[in-house]
Amino acid sequence: MESPVQLLNVLEWVYADRCRAAGQHLPAPAAAEGRVPAPASGADVVPGPVAVPGPAAEPVPVAVPGPAAEPGPAAPDGAAPPAPDGGRPTPGTPNPATPNPDIPTPDATAPFAPPSAGPSGSGAITVVVLSPTDPMTRGQLRRMAELARDEGLTVRWEEARGGAGAPFQTIGSLAPALRRAARIVIGDPFSRYVQLLLTLARARDLVVVDDGTATMEFVAQLARGERLVRWHRTGRRGGAREAVFAPVAAAARRRLTPRRGHRVEVFSSMPVEPPDGVTVTGNAFAWTRERFGPPQLTRGSDLVGTSLAETGVVDLDRYIEAVGALARAHGATRYFAHRRESAEKLRRLSEETGLEIVRPDLPLELIARRGPIGRTILSFPSTVVHTLPLALAGTEVKVAVFDIDPAWLTDTASPRAQGFLSGVTGTARDVHRLDSLPASAP
Repeated sequence: MESPVQLLNVLEWVYADRCRAAGQHLPAPAAAEGRVPAPASGADVVPGPVAVPGPAAEPVPVAVPGPAAEPGPAAPDGAAPPAPDGGRPTPGTPNPATPNPDIPTPDATAPFAPPSAGPSGSGAITVVVLSPTDPMTRGQLRRMAELARDEGLTVRWEEARGGAGAPFQTIGSLAPALRRAARIVIGDPFSRYVQLLLTLARARDLVVVDDGTATMEFVAQLARGERLVRWHRTGRRGGAREAVFAPVAAAARRRLTPRRGHRVEVFSSMPVEPPDGVTVTGNAFAWTRERFGPPQLTRGSDLVGTSLAETGVVDLDRYIEAVGALARAHGATRYFAHRRESAEKLRRLSEETGLEIVRPDLPLELIARRGPIGRTILSFPSTVVHTLPLALAGTEVKVAVFDIDPAWLTDTASPRAQGFLSGVTGTARDVHRLDSLPASAP
């Protein structure tokens, strides 16, 4: 796996799968309408993370690849980079950017079966982390790996991008486990690393866990029979590298298509309409709610950042102006940065908006559930407008979302960008929609 969000959702899937196998009901909120629980079965390989439970004496690698992160400066493993200049913790409250040694150890009496008691007698689950190079992502992954180990999972850390020969070494070491696994779990079907690993698999049971809003686009493209292209990419064909990889991508897509003797499940908190034959199981963030919180609430509002400027979708200046206007209008004091936001952008945000910049050491769902968190969380269209209402169910926190103005889009943004972002907002449940910014906004 390459994303801390993927690893969080693997933990949610394992928890839900073992509860089903034990005949236990997950804590409310219930799964969304139309989502059908999937039966537990077989040994598991999770490449997204990839989990391969089995009786092997040596840890069995499972990989959960996700979107490749841009190279960044090295950071000590497990250490979250310092917040940018101006990012100071609020007096008297913990700063989520700093690893917290007081994260509670999961209750041993909770209904989370040990590895030896997994579904259908499967053995220990091993999660293989295909480590990215971005230091912020690595730091969050290290923290999520600690939580996975606390839950009885084995975590194998692969420096999958540690040099020219690293991919070949990683794939070679994973191939035996992938070939013998009865079930494979992946986190990012768009990842070329994942697609390549899928061509080696023989499993009859394939599960895709959420990798954020990208899951919505994946299911839509699968239903339409299209090739898999991330929503913010233009989708233009061309280039020798893409031509060489095309057969691998096509083979992976066939593996992601259900057929007789080959089951495909999507484990998601997103609103998706699956194609025929695909089972969709609702992710209600039951593990997160059982393990953490409820949070202490602050009097103010918090704002959630996005990497839309970094991906070339939104103009940077327009974004910074909009953040400032939202903060002033709603009394926001903290800005929770996305792990892929650049240090230069965050420096500008701190200087031009006066917001305290917080670089979380865990996915925001866990940070918010752990607290302290504002009574209102402001966000642009992103995964959190779907996940935070579930993770914070039963609290007084309100999630408010503001749409991206088409005028903010860059000239190079994908033609699908505006429609996709509007869909993310329009399909979100239990959120408050902000229709306009104050006059001082762009």
